[in-house]
Amino acid sequence: MSSPVIRFMEESDIEGVLRVEHDAFQMPWTRYAFVNEIINNQFAHYLVAEQKNEIVGYCGVWVIIDEAHITNIAVHSSYRGQKIGEMLLTNALDMAYAYGAKTMTLEVRVSNAAAQSLYKKLGFQAGGIRKRYYTDNHEDALVMWVNIHEYKQAAKRK
Repeated sequence: MSSPVIRFMEESDIEGVLRVEHDAFQMPWTRYAFVNEIINNQFAHYLVAEQKNEIVGYCGVWVIIDEAHITNIAVHSSYRGQKIGEMLLTNALDMAYAYGAKTMTLEVRVSNAAAQSLYKKLGFQAGGIRKRYYTDNHEDALVMWVNIHEYKQAAKRK
């Protein structure tokens, strides 16, 4: 199977991103939310994973001064287990670094062991808990962060 292309999201990608979003999340973002992010939010940068002209994953990042924050990341369930999430996240880290970010943060459900494992693999560390963060079931969120320079140094050694 061919590897997906990771590229910046365009407005024309929103239909495909919404398919991934609805597959991945119980409370998906709306079309308006994505349009607003890519058209009106100067801090937002979104990447998509495209395979055979189909959007199979995406990742959103806000870069504000020297900090980056993952707003969301998802891979369609039909394409999981192919390292697409890892590709999206490494590209997001590289992009944030290029824009001057020194650290990156994210929130992940405390029950999402698979995602936490990926984040730890890329150098993210637990930073704290946001109690009852998720509105659908009031699950706690684990806040994770990484020093992007240290991530880049570790990646060079591999």
